[in-house]
Formats: sequence, C-alpha cells, structure tokens
Amino acid sequence: MDDVRKQVRQRYALAAVQPANDGCCGGSCAPTDESFGQALYDATEVAGLPVEALAASLGCGNPLTVADLTPGERVLDLGSGGGIDVLLSARRVGPTGFAYGVDMTDEMLDLARANATRAGATNVEFRKGTIEDLPFADGSVDVVISNCVVNLSPDKPAVLGEVYRVLADGGRVGISDVVAEDHLTPEERAERGSYVGCIAGALSRSEYLTGLADAGFVDADVTFTHQVADGMHGAVVRARKPVAGHD
Repeated sequence: MDDVRKQVRQRYALAAVQPANDGCCGGSCAPTDESFGQALYDATEVAGLPVEALAASLGCGNPLTVADLTPGERVLDLGSGGGIDVLLSARRVGPTGFAYGVDMTDEMLDLARANATRAGATNVEFRKGTIEDLPFADGSVDVVISNCVVNLSPDKPAVLGEVYRVLADGGRVGISDVVAEDHLTPEERAERGSYVGCIAGALSRSEYLTGLADAGFVDADVTFTHQVADGMHGAVVRARKPVAGHD
C-alpha cells in the first residue's frame, strides 16, 4: 500500500512541474489522447482559466457535468491537482459558496494555489492530505467531486468512508473515474495499464456500487461514458448521503 502511494506521489509531483509533457492521467498516454486531460472540458467552460491549470489537467472526465452545483454550496475536490475542477466549482457556487481541494503533493498544491491567484479566485482553499484521511470536519461539505483519483488509492473503502463522513446529510457525490467491466479480473485490469496510469487500480462497476452501499450511500449509479482501454471505461459515479430518519 505504501509503495503504491509513493509511486502515485512521485508521478504526480513530476506532472506538476512538467505538465506540458503529460497529456493525461499519470502521463500514461499521448497529449493528444482525448480519453484524458483538458480535451474532456468544453472550451467555453474553461475560458479565462490559467493555462497552467489546463496543462496540468490529468483527469478522465469532467465531474462538474454531473455534480449539478448551485450557488452557495460547499464543494470538495479529491486529488485536486493543478486546481482546474476547484476553480470551475468556485465559479458555479459563486461568492456565497466555497470550493476546497485536497492533494498530497506539495508540488501540485503550490501549482493550484498559484493558479487560484492567477484566476483571482477568492472562494477557494487547497489543503494537504490524503483522500483516505481527509483534513475536514464531519458534515462540512455539500458535494464531493473527483476526477480520476479514487482509482489511484490503495484503500478505496477508506476513501468512500471518508467521503461519507465529510458530507452533510443529503450531500452528494459526483465522481469521474476509470471503471472496469465486471468480467475483468484485477489481473486482467493490470495487464491493460499501470496503477499510476489510472488503469490497474480501477474498480469494476459492481465493486464500486458495493463499496458505495457499504459506506452508507444511497441512489448510487455508475455510468460508462467512453472507453479508455479494452473493457475499461471513463465513468460517472453518483451517490447520495441519506438524511437521518428520512431515507
């Protein structure tokens, strides 16, 4: 587990200082690969964002398209990287809302904070931490988003449990991730790509749904959006934390 985390930390620290050389999740594919990175964002949506934030985008989707953010909400982005999804979230929730990012690499945090300054964003904050042990209080956010990061964790039950903990009652999850078809074994997933390349560590659809249910979520759904490898897909993951006594 520690070896996996070390590999991920090193790979994404490098991506923070050499973003132009990494076109996608972990730099595992070419910069022109439209399965990962800034190609998955609408050009009008990212207009005005710092080019450094766009260049450092390594995700496999656009979680904001499913998060349905509204003004005044508190949003947390897991593995916020160069800050693109935090900055986009900050725009959507407006001055009465707030967008947080958490990342475990100092290099990415430095880049994200610099990008926030360039963008003139004042309703954002980036904190250092791991997604298995989030530096946030219980029930402190309304929405959790993530872009191709949960699959990188060596302890996904801990991640989903932490997401549930920090969400307020009725809060929701809108995650973009790489997800495997149910018939693929972990060994077969590993044959299709590396852990840091967002392939080997991917959950299957049924594993994701089971993990969300075990953490306490309801109304969970995993929808494939585009193929990234044989039997492996970019996917949208949605779920909701029930309101005590109402679900």
